[in-house]
Amino acid sequence: MYRKVDNMKSDVKIDCTGMLCPHPIIELAKQKRKLQPGQILEMWADDEGAKKDVSAWCEQTGSEFMGSRIEGAVTRYFIRMR
Repeated sequence: MYRKVDNMKSDVKIDCTGMLCPHPIIELAKQKRKLQPGQILEMWADDEGAKKDVSAWCEQTGSEFMGSRIEGAVTRYFIRMR
């Protein structure tokens, strides 16, 4: 489910614009190893495939997909790490 997220604060931001599948998810997985449970990661991506990939990745890892915000061609995804 993609919810609109306003004024969401994140602990870490990663910019995956210009990257195609599977690179945004690879970057997301790298960052997960560095973060503590409960921290929020914000990922910027413009790859259409990222929408379903982020949701599936959250289900597989137990992380919480908190929502997304579309800004022009870029979607900002917010994920709480587990």
